[in-house]
Amino acid sequence: MATWIAFLRAINLGARRKFPKDDIVAAVVRTGGRDVATHINTGNVRFDHEMTQRSEVEALLEEEFLRDRGFEVPTICLSPAELIVVAEEAKTFGEGHDGLHYISLLKDEPSVELIEALAARTGGEEVARLGRRAVHLLIGANYHGARLTNAAVERHLGVATSRNLNVVTTLAAKWGA
Repeated sequence: MATWIAFLRAINLGARRKFPKDDIVAAVVRTGGRDVATHINTGNVRFDHEMTQRSEVEALLEEEFLRDRGFEVPTICLSPAELIVVAEEAKTFGEGHDGLHYISLLKDEPSVELIEALAARTGGEEVARLGRRAVHLLIGANYHGARLTNAAVERHLGVATSRNLNVVTTLAAKWGA
């Protein structure tokens, strides 16, 4: 039995992508998930599962979410230990930065070339720092005016979903190993 923390991308945005917490829990249970819990209604879910391969768990969840909702819900799973690493990286990477700190959790491990392409977008008060399973986006106070966004991460590194620093550190404390 493995414990997973799944981060669902792009749900509860607008009228067409609704996925309430109770429906997420029910969908995860239908895939065999046990001891399912959610944190705020932005697609953060912790569960135990007999499947131990990340890609298989993600594919199973995505298939069920599509069946349940009628739209694709890209899903990124981390182990509790991996989530703690991301939260620890955030402390180091964000040290001395006074702006906003967002964390794009990556579905796949990026190549060096892709990392370099994203790094080329870094400048001024916007900095991207790559961790083991995440890109830490350190931006100024204006999130909506930032060039470094989850969309930029996805253009260069593939499927990702973003959470703010507070959500990641809260979940690491709540659900970490």
